[in-house]
Amino acid sequence: MSTETAPSTNAAERIAVCSWSLEPANLRDLLDKLALTGATRVQLDLDPLHVSPDAWRDCAAVFAQNKIALVSGMVRCVGEDYSTLESIRVTGGIAPDGTWAQNLENFGKCAAIAAQLRIPLITLHAGFFPHQEDKTGFEKMISRVAAVANLFASHGIALGLETGQETAAELAEFLTALNNKNTGVNFDPANMILYGKGDPIDALDVLAPWLRQIHIKDARYAKTAGEWGEEVAAGEGAVDWPRFLEKLASLNYTGDLVIEREAGAQRVADIRTARELLAKYLGNK
Repeated sequence: MSTETAPSTNAAERIAVCSWSLEPANLRDLLDKLALTGATRVQLDLDPLHVSPDAWRDCAAVFAQNKIALVSGMVRCVGEDYSTLESIRVTGGIAPDGTWAQNLENFGKCAAIAAQLRIPLITLHAGFFPHQEDKTGFEKMISRVAAVANLFASHGIALGLETGQETAAELAEFLTALNNKNTGVNFDPANMILYGKGDPIDALDVLAPWLRQIHIKDARYAKTAGEWGEEVAAGEGAVDWPRFLEKLASLNYTGDLVIEREAGAQRVADIRTARELLAKYLGNK
């Protein structure tokens, strides 16, 4: 199984936080909020760095001075509408033709910044993958993901595709056909639940060969088919964390565990809760 981080015997050395979970206005705001969570390892949202460079000036030096380690980066796709499952199916990721050129341009800017910051992995939601029976759509997405992966590879950066918008079997089918060594999976158990795409623990077995990073996020299944599930604080949803972490250990996964919280009004408190949950079940493993 492929991972991009060196094995660690201490769980605390593998835990990180998604910067966007803290909704920072600028670099100083991110540092202040990180201090409240107790975290010193970060997956960094890269788009603000090229959209608002003045607010994020001297990132590398400031992170180094504050002993903040950057474990990975994240890039967004333009024009996405997450209001319903159907709206994100139509607008999500790199699938829409109308936003493809702009997305690729933005990825290039983010890749250059990530290379300067020595970030080894960038993750993104690529959008919904067609089945192989849809030859035209499937080949289009293969071509586009390969182009993104090769763009990042030219900067020495790996690509992690977020889970959730298809079943684990469908994503494995796509990755097998893609056959790109620079591309793996950023596994998010809550996304599997939010999109109604199967049990996240069973999905780990299917996607084990491609695991690059794990998001620590929780959710409850939708009450009505075709609607969003509900994201909740870690430990309050449908993810069976003891079994999930035991499964990761059985797969010899020793990469990063990155806490993500994209809902709720108490992000700092919820991130601290997630850190406590990981400490409870992992200890010094």
